[in-house]
Amino acid sequence: MQNKTDIPRELYLINRYAVRAMVWLNGFAHILIGLALAIAVLMFTWLFFVDVREAASAHNLVHGFLNALGTLMLLWSISALITAEIRYLRGSNLEVEAFIEVAMIVILRKLIVMPVEDGVLIPSDVAFWVGAGLMLGIMYFIVRWSNNLKSKSDDKENEQLVSEDTHLHA
Repeated sequence: MQNKTDIPRELYLINRYAVRAMVWLNGFAHILIGLALAIAVLMFTWLFFVDVREAASAHNLVHGFLNALGTLMLLWSISALITAEIRYLRGSNLEVEAFIEVAMIVILRKLIVMPVEDGVLIPSDVAFWVGAGLMLGIMYFIVRWSNNLKSKSDDKENEQLVSEDTHLHA
């Protein structure tokens, strides 16, 4: 992090206004992101019902069910992004696991809709998507495990501080 002493004295005022402008612009960007995510929820919900209607009218329920399930998975990924955005707006850090989860959902969706897409199902493509899902699953597990270790470490530090504070006041 840059310290004020690293900035020439003449630029303090400009720096202060630049930081204020960036904070305001970042807040505006997050409002736009929130609105875009809300619109995406409406669009994917509409698309789900269109998929169900088309499946019923085409009398091909399996194909329609898989397409509708794929659309629901997109809606799920939007929901995960909304949850991450809400946490960020409430002051938490953006957590990488939310984005890994979205990537896993997209890959799972691809695997579900592959059999009903037009074209020939190529085994190497399926292997690629399964491998990508497996790698993301391993990455997700490692990130969660790391966060749990950090959480346990923070809890132990807090217990030690409380214990020391109790002994000082006793």
